Amino acid sequence: MTPHVPGTVAAAPVPTEVVPAEAADALLPRLSRLRERVALLVEQRSATDPTATDPLRGLYLSEEAVRHLLEPAGPGPGPQEDRGPERGDRLDLLAGRLGLTELDVRILLIALAPDLERTFEPLYGYLNDDVGRRRATTGLALDLCGLPAHQAAARARFHPSAPLSTLSLVVVEEPERPFLSRSLRVPDRLVAHLLGDDTLDAALGGHVRRLRAPVRGERYDKAFLLRLADRLTRVPLPVYLREHRAGDGLACAAAALRRTGRDPLHFTPGGTPVQEPIAELLREARLRDCAIVVSPLPEDPAPLMRALAVEDVAVLFSDPRPYDPHWCDHRDPLVLDAPRLRSGAVEAWATALGEEPSTEARPWAGPADDAVPEPERTAGTVPLPDSSPGFEPSPGFEPPPGFDLAPVVAPYRLGGDRIVRAARAAQNLAAFDGGALTAAHLRLAARQQSASGLERHARRIRPDVGWDDLVLPDKPLLQLHELALRARHRDRVLGEWRLSAGGGRGRGVLGLFAGDSGTGKTLSAEVVAAELGLDLYVVQLSSIVDKYVGETEKNLERIFTEADRTDAVLLFDEADSVFGKRSEVKDAHDRYANMESSYLLQRLESFDGIALLTTNLRANIDEAFTRRLDLVVDFPFPDADQRLALWRHALTHVPRADGIDPRAVARDFELAGGSIRSAVVTAAYTAAGRDAEVTTADLLEGARREYRKAGRLVPGEGTW
Repeated sequence: MTPHVPGTVAAAPVPTEVVPAEAADALLPRLSRLRERVALLVEQRSATDPTATDPLRGLYLSEEAVRHLLEPAGPGPGPQEDRGPERGDRLDLLAGRLGLTELDVRILLIALAPDLERTFEPLYGYLNDDVGRRRATTGLALDLCGLPAHQAAARARFHPSAPLSTLSLVVVEEPERPFLSRSLRVPDRLVAHLLGDDTLDAALGGHVRRLRAPVRGERYDKAFLLRLADRLTRVPLPVYLREHRAGDGLACAAAALRRTGRDPLHFTPGGTPVQEPIAELLREARLRDCAIVVSPLPEDPAPLMRALAVEDVAVLFSDPRPYDPHWCDHRDPLVLDAPRLRSGAVEAWATALGEEPSTEARPWAGPADDAVPEPERTAGTVPLPDSSPGFEPSPGFEPPPGFDLAPVVAPYRLGGDRIVRAARAAQNLAAFDGGALTAAHLRLAARQQSASGLERHARRIRPDVGWDDLVLPDKPLLQLHELALRARHRDRVLGEWRLSAGGGRGRGVLGLFAGDSGTGKTLSAEVVAAELGLDLYVVQLSSIVDKYVGETEKNLERIFTEADRTDAVLLFDEADSVFGKRSEVKDAHDRYANMESSYLLQRLESFDGIALLTTNLRANIDEAFTRRLDLVVDFPFPDADQRLALWRHALTHVPRADGIDPRAVARDFELAGGSIRSAVVTAAYTAAGRDAEVTTADLLEGARREYRKAGRLVPGEGTW
């Protein structure tokens, strides 16, 4: 009867890469030699066994069989001769990689045989003296290896701390049975691997993804990655990467492991530590010769970190929290700060979009970049599901006329697979609109990749305005352009050019907008956010101010922490209530108010985001805050010419009657931009009510309404 050796596990999905037959065929000579030893052991036992020809052998014990069992047992086959590995034998490659002894390999093959050839099942049933026990037992494995069952060193190969058990290669089942009659089982995943099928273990579904290889042009600290890659190659000790921003650690790990030639497995914990498939995860990493990257960590990472504290698999943990020594028992990981991803990785965006950039030099220019090839995948393995949807760069990407990629992507601090995902989303948006890719598509896609939890504490505004909507004098307008410039190039100036003041100071951009109500402060913040392609979050004071001591600071810390990791513009409207001057301490209220201000002063030093403050009275802002600001923009009250420009701008989209002229209204009514807009809205409602166009009289009535709201004397009406 010709043995049947399947090429793949029957229940596994169809692999995407066909496995060469050599992986399975290489096991056939080993099985043939094992069959010879099984036959020899059967012959030895049947020669003296009076029940050898009994068809009911193994189901009952006759008197003759009992007398036979009382006689001393004869010796089994001698020690097995090792003929060396077969070509393409995965079993031998695995043994060499995991440090298994020859005895371990033999035991593994004995336990594996019934899963490869059905003819071993009845033979094992005969040798186990029980037709229902068709797997190898510990006693049978020792007999086939020619080892006495009473030898402690031989029995130790089945101990829970022995390699076969700790590496999850062989499972010793039925612990309630006597030691020599316990069954040996090889996990299906290992059987599939030895036969050449590398479909991911079903127990890891939903937990493990393959990290995307870094996009060429992503900007990392090259020296740091080289040192980390060397460390992981020489000593695969655990590494803890503390992230400054979500995604930094994953991107750093993927880039470093790429240089080692190892394919990283991204493990995302899901359930309780008891439910985590730790054994399956470690076995998968050993079978594939991969590293493990764990991110994000659970709330209590101690059980997980202790379970993954192994010496033969490189494990990298990534989390924004500082490392706590209590998370590990005695073997602390190598604790490192993950390098910050720099904004404005133009080449990475261009690569993801399929465009060849015109830059003269890459951030990683040099032979070392091209000398490290992509890790070669073992023939026949099935790729793991990627952490992001598949993306195929568009080779025909042609930027439209006037489209400059650099200033569009400069504000975004995306890394890892987020650039690729944003590029794909932008192309999908362009395809949906039926036109060419534009800056608006890229900005919208990038904002979607920077999901924020700020909405719990702030009101999000998606900017829909531009510079044309601002009517300001030249000086504040130039300062606003400078503010946007600082936001784009802060990583280069403060990071690469090392102009940060040190002392743990961040790379944030802070601006103060001071001026009377309605002079355009909030609108200017929205325009700056629109210029940068970022969302604007207006902090709700009601969500942060708390009557209990210390709670206001906690709420502010949540906002600043979330803003640090989000590409967004933070706006503190009417900032006097939070950033006001410190006063002399006369009672407990003054003391705690000063504590809030002191906390804010410290927190602004380490802030990495973009924050704008608005105030009607600049003198109310503490001077210590002013020193930490990058720009203070004063918004003057508009003169007659600017008021006329504001009236005309507000009437741009409003149906107007012939001969309408806002000159007189702009000259006679001293209104700020916000009040002028309210007056135009009032005039528009009046015209809509009579189903007509807006007239000069409507504008005049709207201006009078604004004067009355402010309690001011209306020109021409006298005292009222």
